[in-house]
Amino acid sequence: MTLERWQKMSEWPMVVAALLFLVAYSVQVIADLPDNEGIWADEVVWVAWAVFLVDYGARLWLAPNRRRWFVRNLHELAILALPALRPLRLLRLVTLLKVVYGRAGNALRGRLLVYVIASATMLVYCGALAALDAEQNDPEANIKSIGDALWWALTTITTVGYGDHYPVTIVGRLAAAGLMVAGIAVLGVVTASIASWLVESVSTETAARAKEVTDAAVAAIEAIDEPLEDQIRSLSDQMARLTAALEAGRKGDS
Repeated sequence: MTLERWQKMSEWPMVVAALLFLVAYSVQVIADLPDNEGIWADEVVWVAWAVFLVDYGARLWLAPNRRRWFVRNLHELAILALPALRPLRLLRLVTLLKVVYGRAGNALRGRLLVYVIASATMLVYCGALAALDAEQNDPEANIKSIGDALWWALTTITTVGYGDHYPVTIVGRLAAAGLMVAGIAVLGVVTASIASWLVESVSTETAARAKEVTDAAVAAIEAIDEPLEDQIRSLSDQMARLTAALEAGRKGDS
């Protein structure tokens, strides 16, 4: 078993585990269930965490250079080990984005568009969820509902930043920092995609118009050439007849 084969085999199981974690975590955060009512959600979260832990251990074991892989993936160990970083387990949904990108068709622009829309939607929702989890039980917080959290996440990722809602806890600010950085990347891709589409559209239209002008010019030249060819042919015939007449006259004089 190689690392690449394990990652390919575990792709869909990890997607399912991440989605189950998202659903259970959403119920826990949005409903703010008491401990005695949210047992099933806790169990789902723990099962998903166990799947993440098995995947982490398998990838570490199968890595060609375990020490290097361990150092490069310290963030995953921190996410698994520290309860305060539980919202960051939503990063496992990046696997789902890879699957969406791979199933979006062959056209590069179509795949990119689907990927960007999915990324932006997931960023807004996961950022809102993480911020609400960190903020809703703090007495000084102003993000108290999923509506407030989604509004804050949307204004943050679009760099509008009205300032009517903002995180006050450390974990909430960490979630905000991640949302800001990821939002800049997503907006950059959106801007580049729009610019590429505009440039390609203008280039295509310019090329089409240039072809029309060229075809019209060629047709006009061909229309002019035909009468000229006829006139040249007629003049050639007249010159031939005159030459023949002159030669005949010379022979008569002699």
